[in-house]
Amino acid sequence: MTRDLKPYDSYLDSSLPWLGQIPSHWMVRRGKMLFRCVDVRSIAGSEELLTVSSEHGVIPRRTAKVTMFKAESYAGYKLCWPGDLVINSLWAWGRGLGVSKNHGIVSSAYGVYRLRDTNTVLPRFIHELVRSVPFNWELKVRSKGIWISRLQLTDETFLDAPFPIPPIEEQASIVRFIKHTDHQIKQHIRVKRKLIALLNEQKQVIIHQAVTRGLNPNVQLKSSGVGWLGDVPEHWDVVALRFRYSQCLGKMLDSKRVLGVHSLQYLRNTDVQWDRINTSDLPMMDIAPGEYERYTVRFGDLLVCEGGEVGRCAIWTSDHQTCGFQKAIHRLRPYSTNRDLPRFLYYILRAAAQIGAFIDGHESTIPHLTGDKLRSHRFQFPDLSEQVTIVAHLDMESATIDKAVESAQHEIELLLELRTRLISDVVTGKLDVREAAAQLADLSETEEPLGATEEDLEEAPEESDTEEVDA
Repeated sequence: MTRDLKPYDSYLDSSLPWLGQIPSHWMVRRGKMLFRCVDVRSIAGSEELLTVSSEHGVIPRRTAKVTMFKAESYAGYKLCWPGDLVINSLWAWGRGLGVSKNHGIVSSAYGVYRLRDTNTVLPRFIHELVRSVPFNWELKVRSKGIWISRLQLTDETFLDAPFPIPPIEEQASIVRFIKHTDHQIKQHIRVKRKLIALLNEQKQVIIHQAVTRGLNPNVQLKSSGVGWLGDVPEHWDVVALRFRYSQCLGKMLDSKRVLGVHSLQYLRNTDVQWDRINTSDLPMMDIAPGEYERYTVRFGDLLVCEGGEVGRCAIWTSDHQTCGFQKAIHRLRPYSTNRDLPRFLYYILRAAAQIGAFIDGHESTIPHLTGDKLRSHRFQFPDLSEQVTIVAHLDMESATIDKAVESAQHEIELLLELRTRLISDVVTGKLDVREAAAQLADLSETEEPLGATEEDLEEAPEESDTEEVDA
């Protein structure tokens, strides 16, 4: 359907650098002609608390992953109603705005704007326009401040912004087209994400089978005596980790003792992901040369996260970069490289972490894998030659699955790029969708809400959503 879209028959110059030419029958109106400010405050603060996300627009805070603190009372917060445009004034330039479909309260630092006449301008059209890539240029220019994190969009500057406005019937066509296209893209993304989940599950099954049973399906088994492990090949050793590997936690970060005399890059917990270690833009800490043996990593070290996603690990593969590591990371080294292969232990820890072997059952406490706990955990160890064979098998199987996952993720990225570009072209009049939209039925707002849900348009992010600010 999108391949058949064409430009309008005639255009005129909008005189706006981000907009360029617009259809000759469209108008450009200042915000003050379209909106009025709404500043009605909640008395008790008991209404639904909303937040503004750069990914999803205006959504209930209970559905969002927000890292900012929650206020003790929301009395005095601003009220908004369905159809109101809500803008995080400090994050407008980062797409922190959208039209709400809920009645609720938002931060008193947010701007709330209501259309003067919904018979000439549709809230849904405004939602798509203000969150589009081209209009973001206008928001960035109009947000003022010394620091990028404190660029603010005031009521006055926002209401002075220009808005391209097609006739109301055409807005309805644009909204209908976007909703249908958005629905189709979401469906494709859901399929891709289900495929990724199945591939990752398959990978985990392969890893667990190989590190607990080996590659010989006819091998004789024995009880390991370890709950999560079950039976293992009878010729494998099952011993506490302390008998095979040395363990060391990194250096505690103490800003008061940072003198800059022996500065060295160091790894944090977040830098260690599954089978991947970030080495870009690392922070610095003081580690004297005499402390290198204890607090730096060398080629082949297995680094394991103490907290966060407990047990997450990766192998350090650099043999020329001197790098420290923080106390939130365990460094594991085999006592004998003629007996143990760290890559095999990596796969063991991956299987153990996925099955919950490091969870102690105390849900009220933050999980931590202390040095004592890690050293005491009993793991399975075949001889070195079998470890090498199993690792080669798992590396090959993992590479095949990872390639398929990467391909699916790339297709998702392309779909999201298509969605972004298509919405930008449609709301700015670069493509005429009137004929295509006329062939489509309306989708109700209950089927397709304003903005996108986390399930639809992104996997749960590992990093915090710092753009969702409740100032």
